[in-house]
Amino acid sequence: MSTATAPALTPELAAKVERLDALLARIGERHDKVKFASSLAAEDMLLTHAILSKGVSIGIFSLNTGRLHAETLGMIDRVRERYGYEIEQFHPRQDAVDQYVAERGLNAFYESVELRKSCCHIRKVEPLNRALADVGAWVTGQRREQSVTRAELHEEEQDEARGIAKYNPLADWTEADVWAYLKAFDVPVNPLHARGYPSIGCEPCTRAIRPGEDSRAGRWWWESRDTKECGLHITTITPIPADAEAGAAH
Repeated sequence: MSTATAPALTPELAAKVERLDALLARIGERHDKVKFASSLAAEDMLLTHAILSKGVSIGIFSLNTGRLHAETLGMIDRVRERYGYEIEQFHPRQDAVDQYVAERGLNAFYESVELRKSCCHIRKVEPLNRALADVGAWVTGQRREQSVTRAELHEEEQDEARGIAKYNPLADWTEADVWAYLKAFDVPVNPLHARGYPSIGCEPCTRAIRPGEDSRAGRWWWESRDTKECGLHITTITPIPADAEAGAAH
């Protein structure tokens, strides 16, 4: 299906889709190896469709923390069935998980921000570091609108901690944009979204949101708004100006 003639797209959204396709193609061409980190939630299914339907040279992986919802894991099967693509899965080191549970308890992350971040590091950050060890750039589905911690998000950044480029192609997309795209292209979506989960992480750390709450309010709901990141996106980041030379390598 052509993005230019896709049904149910307003002219404004059609322009965003055209720009997204061009940006993803440019990212794939600019770097020798690029990976997209998918949580299998709405934004990431949008990017999965955009990448796979256009044959863009960007690999897709997911972090299987060992505590994901069954519905989230089921999305891996749905991607395989729809696109014939096997999403690469990265798991935490079992010895690190066992040590955390033995010393702190299975659900110690409820006790303090420090213990929660320690769990996130074991189950998400360390596997992410392994996933990105051999790439020149990575792609995320983050949007500015999602939370206060992402309000200053840039479309193109430099991940200084890993020495690679980082792209957030949906930075300026709204929630309405995302769902209009998913509907227009009949993209598979996580069934948890229909149950009030706009943002989906590990099962014990995610709840449905209440009316009026921001989209990430259900993540680590027992913490204050300004601590709600797992560590995947808070390494040292340098924004790259929008008017930087489009063809520059990173």
